[in-house]
Amino acid sequence: MSKRKSSQTSEGPRKRVRPSTAESSENEGEGICSIQDSRGDSASGEVGIIEKIFLKNFMCHSLLGPFTFGSNVNFVVGNNGSGKSAILTALIVGLGGKAQTTNRGSSLKGFVKEGESSAEISITLRNRGQDAYKPDVFGESITIDLRISSEGLRTYKLKSNTGYLVSSKKEELVSILDHFSIQVDNPVSVLTQEMSKHFLHSKGEGDKYRFFMKATQLEQMKEDYNYIMETKTVTQNTVEKHEEILQDLRRKYKQKEEKYKNLASIDDMQEKLEKLKHQMAWALVSEMEQEVEQMRKRTAEEERSTVKYDQKVEEWKEKVAEAEQRYKQFHNQLESVTERVQKLQPECGQYRSRAQECSKAFRTTEAAFHRQKTAVRDLERDKEQLARRISELKLSITQSSAADSQARVQQMDHLQSELDALIFQETTLAQQIDQFQQACTSSKDNLSRMRREEQDLQRAVDSKQRDLSALEGSRHGGLRRFGEQMPAFLAAIDEAHRKGQFRKKPVGPLGFCIRLQDADYALAVESCLKALMLAFCCDNYADERVLQALMIRSFPQGRRPQIIVSEFIETPYNISNRAVNHPEFPTVLQALDIDNPVVANCLIDMRGIETVLLIKNSKDARRVMQGGNPPRNCREAFTREGDQVYSNRYYSSDQQRAHYLSRDVEQEIRNLQAAIRTQETQVQGFRQQVRDVQDNIRQTEALLKRALNDHKTVKDRCRKLRLEINDLRNVEEPQSEDLKPLEDELGELSSRLDACREECEAARQQMLTSKRVHEEAEQLYRQHRETLNSVAEEAEPIKEELSKSDQEVEKSKHHKKHYEEKRKTHIAQIQTQRNTLEEKEQQLQASTEKACEISPERIDIRRTAKSLDTEINHLKRKIITQQEQHGDRDTIIREYQESLESYNITAQQVKCLKHFTHLLGKIMDTRHDVYTEMRRYLSVRCKYYFDSMLSQRGYTGSMTFNHKTEALSISVQPGEGDKAALSDMRSLSGGERSFSTVCFVLSLWAIAEAPFRCLDEFDVYMDMVNRRISMDMMLKIAASQRYRQFIFLTPQSMSSLPVNNLIRILRLKDPDRSQSVLPFGQQEA
Repeated sequence: MSKRKSSQTSEGPRKRVRPSTAESSENEGEGICSIQDSRGDSASGEVGIIEKIFLKNFMCHSLLGPFTFGSNVNFVVGNNGSGKSAILTALIVGLGGKAQTTNRGSSLKGFVKEGESSAEISITLRNRGQDAYKPDVFGESITIDLRISSEGLRTYKLKSNTGYLVSSKKEELVSILDHFSIQVDNPVSVLTQEMSKHFLHSKGEGDKYRFFMKATQLEQMKEDYNYIMETKTVTQNTVEKHEEILQDLRRKYKQKEEKYKNLASIDDMQEKLEKLKHQMAWALVSEMEQEVEQMRKRTAEEERSTVKYDQKVEEWKEKVAEAEQRYKQFHNQLESVTERVQKLQPECGQYRSRAQECSKAFRTTEAAFHRQKTAVRDLERDKEQLARRISELKLSITQSSAADSQARVQQMDHLQSELDALIFQETTLAQQIDQFQQACTSSKDNLSRMRREEQDLQRAVDSKQRDLSALEGSRHGGLRRFGEQMPAFLAAIDEAHRKGQFRKKPVGPLGFCIRLQDADYALAVESCLKALMLAFCCDNYADERVLQALMIRSFPQGRRPQIIVSEFIETPYNISNRAVNHPEFPTVLQALDIDNPVVANCLIDMRGIETVLLIKNSKDARRVMQGGNPPRNCREAFTREGDQVYSNRYYSSDQQRAHYLSRDVEQEIRNLQAAIRTQETQVQGFRQQVRDVQDNIRQTEALLKRALNDHKTVKDRCRKLRLEINDLRNVEEPQSEDLKPLEDELGELSSRLDACREECEAARQQMLTSKRVHEEAEQLYRQHRETLNSVAEEAEPIKEELSKSDQEVEKSKHHKKHYEEKRKTHIAQIQTQRNTLEEKEQQLQASTEKACEISPERIDIRRTAKSLDTEINHLKRKIITQQEQHGDRDTIIREYQESLESYNITAQQVKCLKHFTHLLGKIMDTRHDVYTEMRRYLSVRCKYYFDSMLSQRGYTGSMTFNHKTEALSISVQPGEGDKAALSDMRSLSGGERSFSTVCFVLSLWAIAEAPFRCLDEFDVYMDMVNRRISMDMMLKIAASQRYRQFIFLTPQSMSSLPVNNLIRILRLKDPDRSQSVLPFGQQEA
């Protein structure tokens, strides 16, 4: 334990438990069974006993344990080589013992199993009750983990009962062992096999005496006293050295005192220097008064120049009001035009429908007219042919015969029947042609309408596809929401800023610099900010020109983001007097998280977001804004759907969703994909319908073409039949009764021709009427369309004027803000000058007070401070010259005081050290007497217990201590005391010597304190009788000391032990005889 003594010299003696004097007085005369501790019987030990041990790669064992020990008696039983001594060796090493103490090796690396990189030992100590060590940190047990590397390095980990690592320092382990009074190198605590053999075979009385001293900790106490006496000797040597130094200090002190008394005075020059310092103080006051007066004049001039800034601010306020009035006028005009357009659109649609209906009616009447015209032409041709035929018949009357006439009549009847059938077929085909033409016209109209609807749907799908691409691009960077070119544009801005092209880096897009607190307001905020979501803010016009050039390159086509020029202010505006404070609904400013004050100030300037409310429900928005008492400072409000609500009007939003501020990009993508799929399905449906209509048109046109061909064929056939009939009639004899039918037919044909002409004229009139109605409807539709277009065109210049007026408003506001900022800066400068003036006045006051302290009466000085300073420096140099000749007064005084103080301190130290050594000598004399008395007392107790234990076997013996020669002689006689003479232990048999050794160890147990005791193969040289008696003695002692733990290692089976819940037997497995020899060359027991 020398290492513990050196690390904790002051705490070691205090924590070490001394043997109690109450043991002997209470137990004398009661025999060995009554040996107890003054603490009385306890169920089990609460601190310091071993609960568990586990070995890995230790000595020749790969894994050994874990072994759980009982709180009282534990027997570790096993054949030689099974690991009994390995457990004891691990206990010594794990609790800080040296390798030499185990007698199993010369260094720690010898304990690492051959072929392994490290060995591990884990020991768990109990930590309960009032004497627990840091129970709030370690809990009810302390686990000590030791890792020994193959190089011999050991690493400790001290853990609590929960496995938490508390410390890895060896000092903490030493504190724990001292607290529990555990000494692994004390043979009373741990008696190894080698030490036991050495003790049994030892022939020297000095070895036994040293064993006694070490077991009772008297050796440790002796070493401590020797160390203290050495310290006393060192202290006495130090006192002698300090006495020599004290004489030198006294001599130096006398020299300084003589020099101090002989120091010449330079009071005159010092007095003159003080007068000059007084004048210097008031000269500085005068110069500062002049400086303060000049600052007052400058401040007054600056205050008078504030008026021009006020005039400029008021001028631009008026311009802002005028620009806002013009903006309002144009806004009202645009609203009026919009209302007119909205009114004209339904009427224009009605006129268009009317024009389409009239166009359809006109085409129908036109087709009827052409059919009638064709019929008239056919009748006229038939009449002409019939008349020519009658003429020919009259000329050929003489050329016909009766027989031929009969044949021709029959043939004519047959041809006439065929002609009548063809005429009926021609009429049917004409009706079919009319129906097919109407079906084709209707189908083509439907096809045109469906193609327009398909194009509208396709445009909507393309727009959503573009939005989807932007959203998908914004998954890894939200900038792509603001346009495909935006990331590259911002990269160009960063590059330009890195090159120093900007005075201050522009900020934007503004929509990227803001975050919503409530995602429900996304559409409302975008509807409010509109183009400002893409806008950029510049500090000055030079930066604006550079940014504009970059924007032209990044946005070569289409609209470019707006650029706002406004001086960057790093603090947010104070809007407490002009902001809306509604208890229920937030403003746009309150609904946004804006980290950059430049962005917040820009949105306040450009849009007034502190005066715009956000109200989710349109009903609540109408109630708040149009209920007759809108909130103070509130100009407008926006609903969750993006609708804009004023106190006297309501505008619905055309925007369906938020493009920039939506948080859930994935949900937006899914919604957009679903909408695209729905519309694509609709487009596919329309395309299918278009294909169906086209197929129908093709089929109808094919039927129409076939009907026209059939109609043409039938007409040609009818004409041929009529020609054949006429030819046959011309061949007929020209008899009056034969010409009569032809003439009647000619008359009938003339009547039909007249009727057909009348119908044709009626159809022409009807066609003309339909045409006129159609032209009138088209004219009305064109007029209304032109009117609508003209009204819509009226809105364009109004929009331009509205945009110009809006820009003029913003420009006026910007100028107003510019002059307000200049006025604010000017006022701030005045305030700074006032503060500076106030500070100067305070400095003047302080200087005056300081001058009054130096010189209470003011001195009228005509000299400058500079000239006075020159004279003061000259006088100081003169004083320094005098001091160099005679020595510096302050230095001499300081050195005198320092030498006196050093002499007094050293004298006091020497006095204190003398008193300390004298007092230490008395204390050590007293302690040495106590040590001698305790050694005598422990010797007596050890003799008593030794005799008592020998009597258990019927032995007698004596124990003689010689403290001067440090020798202990033990004599034992196995027979009765009166019948045999005492003899030295070397003359005893092996069993008798082992039994005597056990009695000696047990007597030492009775006078020494330790939470646990370990014996390795204590009975190896005993016969059965001595072994049984020794075992009974140890078990009785263990039963009477249940607060202590006993661990016995033996190769015996211990089958004869009584059944007791206080006894625990740990049986080790037989060793594998194929294992190699230990690295350090010793066979384990």
